[in-house]
Amino acid sequence: MIKFFRKIRQNLLMENKTGKYFKYAIGEIILVVIGILIALQINNWNDSRKNKIYEQEIISLINQNLKNDSIALSTELLKSKESTKLTNQLLEQVNKGIYNDSINLWLGKIISFEMFKSQSSAFEILKSKGIDVISNKELQLELISYYDETLYSVYEALEDVEESFKNDWVPILKEDFSDFKWRQYAIPVNSKAFFEKQATISFIKLYKENRASGERYLETALEKISKIRKLSKKHIND
Repeated sequence: MIKFFRKIRQNLLMENKTGKYFKYAIGEIILVVIGILIALQINNWNDSRKNKIYEQEIISLINQNLKNDSIALSTELLKSKESTKLTNQLLEQVNKGIYNDSINLWLGKIISFEMFKSQSSAFEILKSKGIDVISNKELQLELISYYDETLYSVYEALEDVEESFKNDWVPILKEDFSDFKWRQYAIPVNSKAFFEKQATISFIKLYKENRASGERYLETALEKISKIRKLSKKHIND
């Protein structure tokens, strides 16, 4: 093709058709520019297509991570609410002076807790690539809010419970309990003496309130996950 154009130019010059030559040269330049623009457009289209594919893939991975987070957070919330219910039952029974084996089973569940670690690998990959890969601005903001703000509050709430167990319950378990099995039972050496101490009752109530106060952060996180997944589904289908 290049040889063909060169031959035409040479013929025009040899025939001393300078005017036609310049017109032809301008036409050739225009054709070249058009060709470049078309090539750029095709390249941009390919890049756009690749970005769209990547966006859908990363959103899919994030949704899978969020699904797992939702399961773990729901489990923790369920356990926390169960702990509150059992604490109320325990306090009611202790108030009546009843110290049977049910209390030991309840207490084992009351003082235990679930460990939570968000699965954020897909979001970390997204951040390394650039959050603007997600073309939906609302979805961008919701993802940032969940991973950088909501999860921080969740971790703080759960860490408070864990620290309370380590710093407060572990010494008590060592001193006043004959046996303890995680989430199954906690058996005091002397149930009557243990539960008749006002400090014991106050501490159990405080521990209940500490766990219950974290429930709203778990609920907020679950609501946030639900919103993100709905936005993601709508964005991909649009």
